[in-house]
Amino acid sequence: MRLISAMLMMALLPGSAVAQGSKAMLVVHGGAGTITRGSMTAEAEKQYRAALEEALRTGHAVLARGGSSIDAVEATIRVLEDNPLFNAGKGAVFTHEGRNELDASIMEGKTKKAGAVAGVTIIRNPISAARAVMEKSPHVMMTGRGAELFATKMGLEIVDPSYFWTERRWKSLQNQLRSETSPQSALPAGPEHKHGTVGAVAVDRAGNLAAATSTGGMTNKQFGRIGDSPIIGAGNYADNESCAVSATGHGEFFIRWTVAYDIAALMKYRGMTVQQAGEEVINRKLKAVGGEGGVIALDAKGNFAMPFNSEGMYRGWIGADGVPKVSIYKD
Repeated sequence: MRLISAMLMMALLPGSAVAQGSKAMLVVHGGAGTITRGSMTAEAEKQYRAALEEALRTGHAVLARGGSSIDAVEATIRVLEDNPLFNAGKGAVFTHEGRNELDASIMEGKTKKAGAVAGVTIIRNPISAARAVMEKSPHVMMTGRGAELFATKMGLEIVDPSYFWTERRWKSLQNQLRSETSPQSALPAGPEHKHGTVGAVAVDRAGNLAAATSTGGMTNKQFGRIGDSPIIGAGNYADNESCAVSATGHGEFFIRWTVAYDIAALMKYRGMTVQQAGEEVINRKLKAVGGEGGVIALDAKGNFAMPFNSEGMYRGWIGADGVPKVSIYKD
């Protein structure tokens, strides 16, 4: 009786779900940060919700026809990379030099194979390049020009860097540059300024997990900075024996605290549920040291958690019923 009651209570926790048996499930995020109803217009909220729902339906269609979790997360991320609302692919932020430098990683939980690219500027869908690194090379991570040459050789779609330019992100960079010389002249940063990343985790009918993460990094980043998104164990991780995780937040903290792997390790070695492990890392360990952001985490039975310690996080999930559920704000 106590076990049943505990399971029911866990099912009622915000941002969590309890599933029985191995069921196909897909969970996504579109970044975390200062996202409040006061900072969001009704039209913008409608657009974000529609975009997340489209991504969820795309990934779910793969799972529904018996596709693999790795296929599902790649398809999901490609939709978000092509949508300028998000800081990934087409909507990536600008570096200090006025470039769009993209990072992505992907991992499957059965064999723990993984691939990543970082600092790329001409690959339309970095997540597909990350998968190519995983499946068609002996390496885990490639960066910069080398990654771009590899993607070209693999036949992936290459675009002119201008493809990634968007007015909203350009204005955000100009605002940041002005603030460096005259803080009084700069306008407040937009709600997506701090932590823009997209991610997806999935479990397929066979019970195999996969995780994928993609980002444009931080506005005005300098010196070739790379965050946690392409780093296995920090911003992305998948292991069938524990969970799949995709992170969004202040990358330096997520790297130093190996956030994605820590959640998996708490489940594997301390027997925590996905919800308990996610809360422990995001709302205790990270919060205590000033690390802001969140994760989506999913186990092989379809139980998932979406903890975050920022004001909001674009997030959603879709299960066997095929109906996407989307949330943005903390409440």
